[in-house]
Amino acid sequence: MSTSTASGIADPRLHGKSAVPGIETDPQYERIVRNPTFQTLVHERTRFGWILTGLMLVVYFGFIGLIAFDKALLATKVGGGTASLGLFLGVGVIVFAFILTGIYVVRANGRYDALTAELERSLGR
Repeated sequence: MSTSTASGIADPRLHGKSAVPGIETDPQYERIVRNPTFQTLVHERTRFGWILTGLMLVVYFGFIGLIAFDKALLATKVGGGTASLGLFLGVGVIVFAFILTGIYVVRANGRYDALTAELERSLGR
């Protein structure tokens, strides 16, 4: 018996401990979790994800803060007087999200794929 969830996927929170006393986790799972390359991959991906999330939150809530506290600034007409600064900043928030997505994809296709390939080689797959 393994420490699987209802979906059949091992629960990573258990880290080698079984949900049922006396039952060990799958040795293959343990081998992967203890692999330094896997730990590096998880650490780097998690850290980078949080950095990108933080950047997006700052930009998004900064924009929302401007909406809440300085509507006059956002109502300023720019570009010949037909569009407001708020429109350009709102589009900027959306474009920023696309840029962050692109940055993550480049990183995933480069560094994370390389680490995954190294992990597979070290595990003999």
